Amino acid sequence: LDIFAGPLDLLLYLVRKDEVDIYDIPIAKITDQYIRYIEMLKSLDIDLAGNFLVMAATLMQIKSAMLLPKAEPEQLHADDLADPRAELIRQLLEYKKFKDAANLL
Repeated sequence: LDIFAGPLDLLLYLVRKDEVDIYDIPIAKITDQYIRYIEMLKSLDIDLAGNFLVMAATLMQIKSAMLLPKAEPEQLHADDLADPRAELIRQLLEYKKFKDAANLL
């Protein structure tokens, strides 16, 4: 990517902190790079693939939520007011917990 080089979980962290604009992230390009990486490995690591799919899906969800037009205030419900990045934060914290535990093993 032109705007970022590093692990996907760091990219998601930067999106969450508003240090990288979600609109500048070409999700298709990330997916293409990941597919090339998997082809180089010659074998599929299910854990790695699963982590990538969750991260890519979360990026797509955030990006699509940010692109959708905002409803009028009288049409909004409490669930609609939540920042779409809140779920990402929860997932990243959960991911970090398991990653730290795996490193201790």
